[in-house]
Amino acid sequence: MTARIIDGKAFAAGLRARVGAAAAEVTAECGRKPGFAVVLVGEDPASAVYVRSKGKATLAAGMESFEHRLPADIAQGTLEALVDRLNADPAVDGILVQLPLPKHLDESAIITRIDPDKDVDGFHPVNAGRLATGLAGFVPCTPYGCLLLLRDVLGDLSGLDAVVIGRSNIVGKPMAQLLIAESCTVTVAHSRTRDLPEVVRRADIVVAAVGRAGMVKPDWVKPGATLIDVGINRTEAGLVGDVDPACAEVAGAMTPVPGGVGPMTIAVLLRNTLVSAARRGGVTLDAAI
Repeated sequence: MTARIIDGKAFAAGLRARVGAAAAEVTAECGRKPGFAVVLVGEDPASAVYVRSKGKATLAAGMESFEHRLPADIAQGTLEALVDRLNADPAVDGILVQLPLPKHLDESAIITRIDPDKDVDGFHPVNAGRLATGLAGFVPCTPYGCLLLLRDVLGDLSGLDAVVIGRSNIVGKPMAQLLIAESCTVTVAHSRTRDLPEVVRRADIVVAAVGRAGMVKPDWVKPGATLIDVGINRTEAGLVGDVDPACAEVAGAMTPVPGGVGPMTIAVLLRNTLVSAARRGGVTLDAAI
């Protein structure tokens, strides 16, 4: 058996195309383009590259991009005042403050300052609560992208055993909530899980999000299981995931690194911004978005 390789790049391109078509409809009905605001504090090279790619993707989807680049020594109050202005700006549907922030800033206070209905990153505690209780809200982009890939590969996920390795607020916890909502039986595993290989071995779906290169080995994997690799680890051999590539000999389907989950994150960010604009403008979107 050789696993089907899940092409996240191609799926993300399709999602971006659907978002672009729907954004044109929202623009026509609302008389303005959906607007996405990004705040970048400091000159972290990786963050700067990511913000640039977000800006390009936003414009390509027919949306307005508002970038705010701020010095690394900005005061907490000044940054909070900018967030307040973006919250109140009717041209802005989505707000993202690029993380991590410089150490002197209170990251949690900034995240919770964002209007939950413009929090397209899905990190606000209100949106976390909405997800946990089944209410409509914004879900962090990476786990939602993983869910879209799983639905595309497997269709109905109901009744499947899923193991999420990692319990972060950004990926692990929301991923578990999404899978519960799909009627999966979900185990959240982590560094203190006893006999992790045995826990993983019973899963139909494995989502690995721990940041440890090649941790999931072929003998951990149930034959035919679907593996979603969220890990991005820089090694001497280049970028590698949390799943050993040799797992392709056992799994039914798996995402590559790079080219799997990564491209989905920005595509879902655009999708969330579009959803925000549609909600605020009273526009009904196609269910495929």
